[in-house]
Amino acid sequence: MNIYVAEFIGTFLLMVLGNGVNANVTLNKTYAQNSGWIVISFGWAIAVFVAVFVAGSSSGAHINPAVTIGLAVAGKFPWDQVFGYISMQMIGAFTGSWITYLHFLPHFSATDDPDKKLGIFCTGPAIKSTWNNLLSEIIGTFILVFAVFYLVSGEGLGSLNALPVSFLVLGIGLSLGGTTGYAINPARDLGPRIFHALAPISGKRESNWNYAWIPVIGPIVGSVLAALVYILVGGK
Repeated sequence: MNIYVAEFIGTFLLMVLGNGVNANVTLNKTYAQNSGWIVISFGWAIAVFVAVFVAGSSSGAHINPAVTIGLAVAGKFPWDQVFGYISMQMIGAFTGSWITYLHFLPHFSATDDPDKKLGIFCTGPAIKSTWNNLLSEIIGTFILVFAVFYLVSGEGLGSLNALPVSFLVLGIGLSLGGTTGYAINPARDLGPRIFHALAPISGKRESNWNYAWIPVIGPIVGSVLAALVYILVGGK
C-alpha cells in the first residue's frame, strides 16, 4: 500500500471508531448511551489498535501529526515526507468524521444538546483554564511520543506494535484524559472540528474555535519536547 494512502486509511479508521464511541456514549437513544468514560477510553484504544494494525506495515501508522513531527525531530523520519503525511492525516480525520455522522444521523436528530454534538467530534476542557489545558495536552502527548520512540522500528510503528500502542493510549486516557478529553493528536481534533463547522448538523452550536489552537499546539509542543528528551537521554 502507498504510504500516503496508508496514512489516510489509518487515520480514517481511527476517527470512525474513535468518534463512533463518542457518539455511541453521548447521543440519545443509542444502546450505549451514558456508558461512561471507561467505554470511551477503551473505544479509542481499540480504534488506535485497528488503525496501527492496518496501516503499520505500510506507512508506520503515524496517524497523528504530533507523532510525525516528533519522529522527524528525532531523526527517525524524513522531513520531506512530513507535509504529505500530515495532509493525509487531516483528510482521513475529516472523512472519518463524515462517516461517523452518517452512521449516527438519526441519533443526531434525536439529541437536542449542541455541546454534546460538538463533543463527539472534538475535544474541550472539563474546566476552562488556558494554560492548564495546554499543559494537559503537552504532558499527554509527551508521554505518547516518548513511549512510541521505544516501540518504533525504522520510521514508524509496524503492525506488531498495534497492541502496545493501543495500551499506551488507553493508559493516557484513563490516567490523564479527563481534563481536556486527551486530543494528543492535532488531526484527531482539527479535522473533525472543521467537519463540524461545515456539516449540516441539526441544532449544532459554533465549533469553539477559541479553544481549537490548544489541541493543535499542545500536542506539537509535547512531541518536540519528547524528541529532545529522547535525544538527550541517548535514544537512537
